[in-house]
Amino acid sequence: MGRAGCCYRGAERLASSPSLRPLLLLIVALCYGAHRGHCQVATPQCRIQKCTTDFVSLTSHLTPALDGFDVEFCKALRSYSACTQRTAKSCRGNLVFHSAVLGISDLMTQRNCSRDGPTSSTHPEIQSEPCNYHSRTQYTHPHAHAHPHSHTHTPTRPGYLFCGLFGDPHLRTFKDSFQTCKVEGAWPLIDNDFLSVQVTNVPVVTGSSATATNKITIIFKPFEECTDQRVYQAVTDDLPAAFVDGTVSSGDPNHNVNGNNGDSTGKVRALWISERSPGHHVELHAGYIGVTVIVRQLGRYLTLAVRIPEEMAHAYDATQDLQLCLNGCPTSERIDRGGHLSLPLPLPPPALGLHLQQPHGQGQPSHTAPYNAPQRFSLEGARARCREQLELQDIYFHSCVFDLLTTGDANFTAAAFSALKDMESLHPHRERWRIFPQSSADTSHPITWLLLLTLFALSSALV
Repeated sequence: MGRAGCCYRGAERLASSPSLRPLLLLIVALCYGAHRGHCQVATPQCRIQKCTTDFVSLTSHLTPALDGFDVEFCKALRSYSACTQRTAKSCRGNLVFHSAVLGISDLMTQRNCSRDGPTSSTHPEIQSEPCNYHSRTQYTHPHAHAHPHSHTHTPTRPGYLFCGLFGDPHLRTFKDSFQTCKVEGAWPLIDNDFLSVQVTNVPVVTGSSATATNKITIIFKPFEECTDQRVYQAVTDDLPAAFVDGTVSSGDPNHNVNGNNGDSTGKVRALWISERSPGHHVELHAGYIGVTVIVRQLGRYLTLAVRIPEEMAHAYDATQDLQLCLNGCPTSERIDRGGHLSLPLPLPPPALGLHLQQPHGQGQPSHTAPYNAPQRFSLEGARARCREQLELQDIYFHSCVFDLLTTGDANFTAAAFSALKDMESLHPHRERWRIFPQSSADTSHPITWLLLLTLFALSSALV
């Protein structure tokens, strides 16, 4: 057959998870065989090439970070296995065929897939699940459900965007612009035809323009037959594991989920809440629009991380253009200057008799540090505290130092660390995870900036 048909576009995406590498090696073997001129799948009777091509097509849009990944991947594996069974007789003695069979078996074991269960169809429009975004958009036009007057893009497959807010507050926009803003009071982070996210920020220190988030309101808007409107609201010391009406899910169950032994554990609803740590960590999953939201409380304040499909994020009209995740903070609300965050002077000594927190040792910061016990951090003291959790001195580390110098509240170290981990969990593009501070004419701390710039140069050279 030659080279055509033995190498598959999208196969490189399978390398993102160690458990998927056996199949990647199989695809590499196919390519190598074609390159050498003796691709074993070149016979018309043995259709292992077609089986592999179909599998890659069914899984090329999947990544382990996506909601419902295990369900969809197991369905694709069962389809792949069924295809190999149909061509087993004509592929007898074919090494690529036997490698595929072994690879499928290994992957089913690693992903806890049951041998019996639903399969992915090469005609998925018949089995499309209307309240499962990934199923609905896999083979249909990505804008079939968008608002007719919305501002949308047309990607070849659904793309995802990330937005995060934490600390004083620090905002990471959909465009990976990192900003530090005042934005005191109520501000919309996201406001489109499907989802509304609003935060309320309050001052943290008298005499400083820095604020932090003490209230988050999330509105999931009605969507066809999948869900009616649901509102979630969190405030300081009240991080509920339910919507304001007391429910924890919405919509009819839309697909089976396999348990650890491969057995069906029931069906997942279109919208549901998962409490990961009572009072500290809640996740909201809107499977019908492909959205995941993580809300945390660390100290007195809240953090937020959101992953949303690009088409959903851009489904808005002219009345919804004030969105911090989309357009960033207004210039008048920015504390940083074009991405450069000047370090503030350390806090003055605390009042006589005020009890100070003792520095933590190595390990996870405490969730229960006293709310009103500010410390006096020197620049090096703040850097040392942040370095306990943030090894790489990127913008999250620098934001941590800024927050400690601004507030003296050691809980902001945990906030920066958790924001980094939530970003790594939800951000779809690993190559864009790291953001380093920009240089500036500000020379208030020249040695600090020289160290940061040197680290940036070294890390870039090693990539």
